[in-house]
Amino acid sequence: MLRRSFLSTILAAAAACGGADTRAPAEGPAAPAPGASEVKVTTPPSGQVELGYFAGGCFWGVEHFLEKMPGVIDVESGYMGGGKERPSYEEVSSGATGHAETVRVSFDPTQVSYEAVARRFFEIHDPTQIDRQGPDIGEQYRSAVFVTGPAQRQVVEGLIARLEAKGYKVATEIHDAGSFWAAEGYHQDYYARTGKQPYCHVPVPRFDVPAR
Repeated sequence: MLRRSFLSTILAAAAACGGADTRAPAEGPAAPAPGASEVKVTTPPSGQVELGYFAGGCFWGVEHFLEKMPGVIDVESGYMGGGKERPSYEEVSSGATGHAETVRVSFDPTQVSYEAVARRFFEIHDPTQIDRQGPDIGEQYRSAVFVTGPAQRQVVEGLIARLEAKGYKVATEIHDAGSFWAAEGYHQDYYARTGKQPYCHVPVPRFDVPAR
C-alpha cells in the first residue's frame, strides 16, 4: 500500500504543468494535503499587506516571476474558482472540480501597487489563450483574475482595455475571489528549489508592443 501511494504521488507530479520534468523532490510524497486560505506572512514595516489572486497557466511560472517584484512579500501556489473544498492536485488536474491553478500574492501596497502586480501578470503569461497556457491544456490552466473588491476589478478592467486597444484578444476572466486552497508542498517555490527555469512563461512588454 505504501509503495502504491508513493508511485501515485510521483506519477501525479510527473503530469504536472503539461508534462515537463515535474518530479516532486524527495519530500514530495510526504507533503501535507492542501489547507484553507489562512495567510501566514511576515508583516512589513509599513504594517500593510494586501492580497491579489492570479491564474495564468501552471502556477510555478506565475509564482516565479511575481515573487521577484520589489514590494511583493510572498507568493503561494494553490487553487481557486472551483466548487470542491480542499481539492488535491490530482482532482484539479482531472478538470472535475472547476478550479484554476492560482497564486495568492501578498504585497506591501506602500512599496508596489496592485496595478503594477496585475500588469506584470499580464506580461508574464499569454492572456489571449483560452483554457491553456503554452503546452499546458485544460480548464485549470485558464487565464483569470480573482478580485477582492470593486477597486481591483476596475484596475483589471482598465488593463484589459489597454491591451485590447493594442489589438490583443484578451480571454482573461474576472471573478470575485472565493476560497483559496494552498497547493501541496512540492508545488511551492518550485523553480527556486530546483534551479530550473519556467518553460511556458516568458515576460513580454504587451502594454508597449501592439499585437501581431
